[in-house]
Amino acid sequence: MSIPVVLVAGLHASARTATVDRLLSAHPGSVAVHHDLRTVTLDRVERVVRDRSGVLDLAEVRLAHGCVTCAVREDLLPQLLRLAATASLLVVELWDSVEPRSVAEAVDCEQARDILRLTSVLTALDAEHMPVDISRGDLLADIDRPAATGDRRYLAEVLARQIEYATGLVLHGGDEEDADLSRAVLAHLAPVTPVHPVTGLPRVTGAALCTGELAERVDPATAQLPCDARTGEITTVVWHRLGPLHPARLFEAVDELVTCSVRSRGRFWLATRHEQMLAWDAVAGVISVEDAGPWLTTLPEATWDTVSPARRMAAALDWNPIMGDRVQHLVFTGPDLDRARIHELLDSCLLTEREAAAGSDAWAAFDDPFAPILDLEAV
Repeated sequence: MSIPVVLVAGLHASARTATVDRLLSAHPGSVAVHHDLRTVTLDRVERVVRDRSGVLDLAEVRLAHGCVTCAVREDLLPQLLRLAATASLLVVELWDSVEPRSVAEAVDCEQARDILRLTSVLTALDAEHMPVDISRGDLLADIDRPAATGDRRYLAEVLARQIEYATGLVLHGGDEEDADLSRAVLAHLAPVTPVHPVTGLPRVTGAALCTGELAERVDPATAQLPCDARTGEITTVVWHRLGPLHPARLFEAVDELVTCSVRSRGRFWLATRHEQMLAWDAVAGVISVEDAGPWLTTLPEATWDTVSPARRMAAALDWNPIMGDRVQHLVFTGPDLDRARIHELLDSCLLTEREAAAGSDAWAAFDDPFAPILDLEAV
């Protein structure tokens, strides 16, 4: 019988530790594994194995390349397989800036599937600090929290991904007012994910998760994006349109769009890239625009059966007889957002009737300031 494995992620160490302690206390025979990455830039990490009675094993692990992926592949997975022989539950406490997706997919591998059963991905959050940290534009390297040499990610970027990928969110610390504000923020960032107090954790010994389905919850083509909503001063604004965007006008609008909100994401269509879905991902004033693959409508129908059901469903919901699944679907979250201004600004970036009538051959000649970024990705 396979042994359940739960991942506990989060930038807030005190919340993570409290969550892990609670799991160990509630499940006799459970064991936790943690890799301390404070010295990862020196190509080594410290591995701690403990149960509810205390530390069982402490060891320094040397890495070939000084990265989290190496730590997972070379040390975590073998440790979990070894511990599974005697443990009733395995708890993986991730380092501050580690995003849970890569670890979840490493654990849910063919090599370990008969022995390990990934059942939960929890992100532990300090209720006092989370609402502030989600808007912080600090580089992890500047606050001594990198997960690898050359790590150029931002604190808020990592926190957003930890929140949005999780199957459950755990609040710890702060007072009642902090908890209420954190719940309000999380209801906008991850509206379908349950939020628990550390004293009321969810069941973590159930059926195995499908990491493919977890990925589809956050991947641009299939992401479960929030809806229009307002909770007190926190606002989520959805912009959904069918026509293509003029790349130069959108590029000019990016700064205002990114700085007016705390978090924004979605998929969009540039007139100069008629067959290419693009992913918009911004947090705390930092934006990433990436190629998210082809629109389904550009693929031969004979290949559609090879696409996941979630991808086909997402395309069907956006389907238009002329445009297929090409769509503009962007979502913005932040305090007191001006919905009318966001819509006005983005609508002004759409092609005019005259531009649209010229057709895709004419659109290809438009100035595209996104080209240096997107074309570099393709190299």
